[in-house]
Amino acid sequence: MKSRHLFMFGGGPPFSNKLGKRFTNLALNEKGKVAILFLERDGWEKYMDKYTSMLKGNGLGDFVYLPVGPEYENKNLIEFKSCSGIIIGGGETELYQKYIVDTPIGERLKELYNHGVPVAGFSAGALISPKNCVIPPIDNAKNKQLFLKGLGLIPDCVISVHFSKWNEEENLKIAMEKVNASIGYGMDDGAGIYFFNENPSESEGDYYIYQNIGE
Repeated sequence: MKSRHLFMFGGGPPFSNKLGKRFTNLALNEKGKVAILFLERDGWEKYMDKYTSMLKGNGLGDFVYLPVGPEYENKNLIEFKSCSGIIIGGGETELYQKYIVDTPIGERLKELYNHGVPVAGFSAGALISPKNCVIPPIDNAKNKQLFLKGLGLIPDCVISVHFSKWNEEENLKIAMEKVNASIGYGMDDGAGIYFFNENPSESEGDYYIYQNIGE
């Protein structure tokens, strides 16, 4: 297993300056081809520049845009084989969880991550990255905390996005207790944390760390 690189952001794109450079350098170690997983919607083509602008400025130029959903599975798997960077976009977290976690594309994503391919998740993409995907009431139609299976790229933690804007402190503490996670990260819009081998290594913007005192 190679060194592993996970970037999680508390809001939508673009990449922050320092973490954007870090992601670019890691992706360029190989082919420099980056896959962007996203939910297809009207105008998505124009929105992709938000993900790519910072990376292009740092030297990346090859991007593959892969909508998620069962009808795209085979195409995504073929394209994935040659990618040296992966971005999971933002949007409706439940759909990202449904179309990526426990699917062939999700299994392939985990294989690439374990082989050193950097993975970046924005908002919903960050929420599905840990072992436990906790979706807050404000982010789903049921209007209650949802506890779903995540990708498991990082264990034993809970992630909260749009932390200050969504007033997520109490929800994060409740989630940590429920899943018995030892640590919780609350990330504001514009904040990001880079995890090297599942340990926080660099950060930008405002974020908050909570320890589970019951541990």
